Amino acid sequence: VKASWINLSKMKRYAFLVRGINVGGRHKVVMEEFCHELKELGMSNVSSYINSGNFFFNSSLMKVELLLVLERFLNKTYPFIKVFSLFTLEDYQNEVASLPKWWENDFYRKDVLLYTERLDKNEMRNVIESLELGDEIIHLGQLGIYWGKFDKSSYNQTAYHKKLLKASFYPSITIRNARTFSKIGHFLRM
Repeated sequence: VKASWINLSKMKRYAFLVRGINVGGRHKVVMEEFCHELKELGMSNVSSYINSGNFFFNSSLMKVELLLVLERFLNKTYPFIKVFSLFTLEDYQNEVASLPKWWENDFYRKDVLLYTERLDKNEMRNVIESLELGDEIIHLGQLGIYWGKFDKSSYNQTAYHKKLLKASFYPSITIRNARTFSKIGHFLRM
């Protein structure tokens, strides 16, 4: 009983967000099966949100150990998944607490460009900081870059639309809209 209490005290709640699954009929992943496989890896309280690769679980592993377990699992079972973000409830709460006031405002569109585990964050930040922003605003956070696009009529003229999709780092990030980012917080607190 004492040993299990020690393990529970070390448990952390994680968000595991993968890129590029169930899009356009390619790279099909059945969320329920993926959750079951995470349980077989030793994760507990496993859940998912929508069909686009948002998974949540508890683990007593240190993040470095967890990364190795997840990378081995993906390489063996889902080799097409190369890009993912992994962060804790605590990471998420700290991030939300430091978001600028504008993130609460209504925009045509708001997205979070989440840093992934193998991404060169400095390169990404340098490219984004060099862009001439149009009808948009950004915030460089610890988990990602928060991007607000003000108006639908000017969306095609934004750096987000014109430059981001062509950036060298684009295939190495995972993006969630503001609503999904908020839901991630809900699932992390479960």
